[in-house]
Amino acid sequence: MKPIVRIDAGGALVPLVDTHARDLALLEGERLHRLFRPDMGADYTALMAVIASEGGGLVQLHDGQAVRSLAVWRVFHTTYCGLRCEIDDLITDPDCRSRRHGAVLLDWLEAEALRSGCRTVTLNSATHRADAHRFYFRQRYEILGFHFSKSVRGDGTT
Repeated sequence: MKPIVRIDAGGALVPLVDTHARDLALLEGERLHRLFRPDMGADYTALMAVIASEGGGLVQLHDGQAVRSLAVWRVFHTTYCGLRCEIDDLITDPDCRSRRHGAVLLDWLEAEALRSGCRTVTLNSATHRADAHRFYFRQRYEILGFHFSKSVRGDGTT
């Protein structure tokens, strides 16, 4: 299980010294996370605990005033690219874009991927998020394929 990590706007680690500080940091980032994922369940803390128990991590960029950007990520093996770091969510406060927060967060995630032995960092971005796509291209990410999805409900309907 990975703990919550906080970095400053320059990418330096900001220590969260005890459980209370980590709990407060988690709650402080919830508002921003819900801007991007409004349909998350009501109990954000429980959801993030499940994600952490499955090996996921949460990193927040805090500029000294508030959480301005955050990412949920995990490391796992695949047959097609070996050990990889998958970014589930990468969110930057809409009022704080173009301040390098997303780029600093990606730099931290890429360094963490290297520390973990990964050869690849991957992420998905919804097809309608053109601004995000331009950002990822500027960060030297490339589109290598399509991510297909199908909802299955177990009642014979899809």
